[in-house]
Amino acid sequence: MRPVTAVGHRGDPYRVRENTLPSIASAIEQGADAVEIDVRLTGDGVPVLLHDDTLKRLWGHDRPLSSLTHAQVRELTHDGVPTLRDALLTAGEHRLMLDLPGGDGDSVRTIVRTVHECGAGDRVYYCAGAAAMLRVRAADPAAEIALTWTTLAPPRPVLLDAVRPRWLNYRFGLVSRALTERVHRDGYLVSAWTADTTRTMRKLILNGVDSVTTNRVDTLAALLRKARP
Repeated sequence: MRPVTAVGHRGDPYRVRENTLPSIASAIEQGADAVEIDVRLTGDGVPVLLHDDTLKRLWGHDRPLSSLTHAQVRELTHDGVPTLRDALLTAGEHRLMLDLPGGDGDSVRTIVRTVHECGAGDRVYYCAGAAAMLRVRAADPAAEIALTWTTLAPPRPVLLDAVRPRWLNYRFGLVSRALTERVHRDGYLVSAWTADTTRTMRKLILNGVDSVTTNRVDTLAALLRKARP
């Protein structure tokens, strides 16, 4: 069996609120090799952990993040939304996969700069669609990238040459043995998201993926332990 990286999706969200420091810590405690987090900028340019563009779903305030200063976010969430700097500190030597749902030029440059200011360039990698990953590549020629791809048609060579990803990051339902073999032949690793049932996790492992992102990282970690010779 190929080594498989267990990635906690937004931390350990079935136990602890997603994209928070306790959720990151819980994912690591449950056996995550890496933790995926979402990073956006506040209105005054501070990278923080939030998937949505507003605070409504998680924090009950229907306010766009881009309209709020970091101080206002802290007040509205009782300091519940961590900064990227805080997340890097909490993760320690564990890897973080930064998803960039905002992904415009200014935010990408700020996020990449923050990663390097924290000395974390070697334990962070980035995922999102082509536009955001092209911006990451422009901001950091050495960045490790997982290019999120949502179709069975392979990325065009010109895009791969520009992004230079290490990973192709697929929704789990697209993954098959034929796909992983093709991607491996082309020189890339395969990551899959977001698999939450044991049956799906087993299928992905048997199909030869290199990484699985899940909301149930404890289940995945236990499955991988049993599968190792």
